[in-house]
Amino acid sequence: MTTLPIVLVHGIARFDILFVILRKKLHIRDTAVDGIQYFKGIKTQLESHGFRVFHPNQSFSGSVDLRADELREHVNEVLALTAAEKVHIIGHSMGGLDARHMIVDKGMAGKVASLTTIGTPHHGSPVANRLEGPGSLLLKVLRTVVNLDVDGVADLTTTSCEQFNARAEDFEAKTGILYQTYSSSENWNRVFAPLISSWFLVREQEGDNDGVVSVTSQQWKKELVANDGTRLPIAQRQFPFGADHLNQVGWWDPDEIVNPFFGGGSIIDQARDFEQKVRDVYLDIAQHLP
Repeated sequence: MTTLPIVLVHGIARFDILFVILRKKLHIRDTAVDGIQYFKGIKTQLESHGFRVFHPNQSFSGSVDLRADELREHVNEVLALTAAEKVHIIGHSMGGLDARHMIVDKGMAGKVASLTTIGTPHHGSPVANRLEGPGSLLLKVLRTVVNLDVDGVADLTTTSCEQFNARAEDFEAKTGILYQTYSSSENWNRVFAPLISSWFLVREQEGDNDGVVSVTSQQWKKELVANDGTRLPIAQRQFPFGADHLNQVGWWDPDEIVNPFFGGGSIIDQARDFEQKVRDVYLDIAQHLP
């Protein structure tokens, strides 16, 4: 079992932001609200098995460069607190890109032992393309009316991600970091209801997906190759069961319901069992880290 600390990195527009703000104001410990955290119950699960786990907060929807800067500060704080030389990072969605940018652009390659990405759009997402596309009003309203920094959406487009992949590969291939990706998908009728329209958008352009990111984008690539021929494999893994973008961080949703008359059990039991299965995926990841 690894003795290095594990840092859980959330994606863009974390849905538990109000709880994060409240927790800080009331000085509530992370574990006290773990059941409503972005990574639901996962920190508690890992800590109960002896791991040291941190899940810092980053910009809600700022640019990947800003979030990478913030992540660098958080990682350095963890290293100072634990006296460890390196950390393991598990990043969900944009959190995986934040970590990659931090490693490549922020001088942190020597402080990261492994990066595990879950549901990360390594090749971008058609959803971001649509949001950033001509005629899209949502981001304009958020920028001008709400005054919200939403620059991070542009960093999730397929063009932006492919540009980063092209310039980063030579460096990443030489880091010696353990890279691994976890991908998952679900059929549209099992996807969290607010993600159904985006599921069809991604399906039309890129195939199987989790409601936001296609499986091919989540998988990144099998191997990184540097300009001098140095090669670094990327372990591509799959969730052992169907999971949408919300499920990947431990949250059950009503679209997962199996009719109790067909052996699904009570809804409460189904939710509990499903969320435990997700936590077990994270535990398996942690237990196999070097």
